[in-house]
Amino acid sequence: MSRHRTSLRTLAAVTGSLALAAGITACGGGTEGSSAGSSGSSGGDGAKTVTVYSADGLKSDKGDGWYDRVFADFTKKTGIEVKYVEGGSGEMVQRAVREKANTQADVLITLPPFIQQAAGKGLLQAYRPQGSDKVNGADKAADGMWTSVVNNYFGFVYNKKELEAAPKTWEELLDGKFKGKLQYSTPGVAGDGTAVLIKSMHDFGGKEPAMEYLKKLQANNVGPSSSTSKLAPKTDKGELLVANGDVQMNFAQSKSMPNLGIWFPAKDGGKPTTFALPYAAGLVQKGPHSENGKKLLDYLLSEDAQKLVSEVGGGFPARSDVKPTDANAVELTKLMTGVEVFEPDWADIDKNLTVYVDAWKSATGS
Repeated sequence: MSRHRTSLRTLAAVTGSLALAAGITACGGGTEGSSAGSSGSSGGDGAKTVTVYSADGLKSDKGDGWYDRVFADFTKKTGIEVKYVEGGSGEMVQRAVREKANTQADVLITLPPFIQQAAGKGLLQAYRPQGSDKVNGADKAADGMWTSVVNNYFGFVYNKKELEAAPKTWEELLDGKFKGKLQYSTPGVAGDGTAVLIKSMHDFGGKEPAMEYLKKLQANNVGPSSSTSKLAPKTDKGELLVANGDVQMNFAQSKSMPNLGIWFPAKDGGKPTTFALPYAAGLVQKGPHSENGKKLLDYLLSEDAQKLVSEVGGGFPARSDVKPTDANAVELTKLMTGVEVFEPDWADIDKNLTVYVDAWKSATGS
């Protein structure tokens, strides 16, 4: 998704019905298996396989997600089978850390600030995929450690059947009608959960006022969730009224979840805000099949794959020169119209993430 940092800087949220996108109902927590049809040998330098560790959201249980399509196309073109493992952003990084002495993954795809965390832990090696010169500078690492392959934005979902309109402000979520009907994924574990901290600190003007608010919100919160993708089905069914998410995943899920609406909270008296939360990919240090990893990264940023990001995946291309005009792309633009897009200080967040998460745990008793 081109981050649209300038063109979307004055965009505003649409809280009505969502257009339908490809039916991605992302798996939560640690599912794995082959997602491409051609099999290859599993060992040796010439093995026709590549292993991807990824945050959830781009693969569909129904086989019609962006990963499903591009992995199959990649296998057909190269004969290289894609082995796929998914989970929460932090979960995937921690798995790669545990396996550092016996690396299993070739490509790691996760959300900020976890991709920066992966680079800082020495999990990645520099590689600039073909087409990465078309990715905006803010959407890739200057040292070549990672580059965005699908752009995305943080958001919330609500049940359109149970609520006449989406809430407008953070403060509305403190209302008693949301008690036991609100949930957000766990900061420090899930990328979208961490995004709750980032956005609240931005909207409330710092860590202390954000934690003061989240402490109050805890009275309505159902509790922790390691996977954000599990919250949308609960919201669609009415088990929850409000949950966190992200635009790409929730927009895609709305095809099979007709009660799901997307919205962007504002601080009382302010504008709705969001920030870019891209799927960022890096080549894993000492991966068993690094050359195949490079080929896959090249393909994910190819024009053919990028043109499918909105049409199939319900997201935004990472390449600035790919400008889709399909129905989903049009609806996504409408959805983002009028939302103020801010740019987090990722260096600060990467450095102080543990401090922020600990402050959240203390404030909420989590």
